[in-house]
Amino acid sequence: MIYEVPQSGDPIRQGDIFIGVPRVEISLQRIPILSDQESVVETSWSDVLSSGQTQATAILALKPVAAIVISQDCDTTHGRDISLCEIRDFRDVDGKAKDAKNAKSWVGILTQHARLNQKWFYLPPDDRLGFKQKMAVDFAVTIRLPRMELEGLRQLRRGRLVAVADEHFRERLSEFFRRYPYDEWYPFDADELAEYQKRCPEAQPFPWQKAPNGNVSQ
Repeated sequence: MIYEVPQSGDPIRQGDIFIGVPRVEISLQRIPILSDQESVVETSWSDVLSSGQTQATAILALKPVAAIVISQDCDTTHGRDISLCEIRDFRDVDGKAKDAKNAKSWVGILTQHARLNQKWFYLPPDDRLGFKQKMAVDFAVTIRLPRMELEGLRQLRRGRLVAVADEHFRERLSEFFRRYPYDEWYPFDADELAEYQKRCPEAQPFPWQKAPNGNVSQ
């Protein structure tokens, strides 16, 4: 498919896929902090900051996940840290995929990348990587790991994107991280805005879409 298996000694590169890297699970409202008396106290991050502590020791859950390297090759060679994005079941990353039943449905979903700036990158199944179903890189979930320590765990690297797939991956990655907020309803007239608000009620009218009384102009 779209993967190749690098040699065990090959340097880490963008597009490398690791299976079993740690993702930290943390709640900012309920953090188990180890006190000086070696007892565990559950507190919030706000309380930790307000206490004036410059450092705290916490007990946090670690979850092994699949992830793909997003750092550029120069950073994977010389940087202190390497950044990765989590890989999950496609149906968990994109809710529209939950209703996909056949090849036609999947084609419609998977080709959206050609038209829309999605938050995911599709990865097809492959037994060598342990992907039993369609998977997706979730660009919204990033993981940062020390470079030299990840190099010591290169046995967790199961594959790498081939050249063609890597070109598409780099493009989608850059598109996602250079996006900016954009209120797409700004040019609507009153009728168009009213119709749009049926689907997106949070859309607020711009000043030029309001009547003098403050209501949406008609």
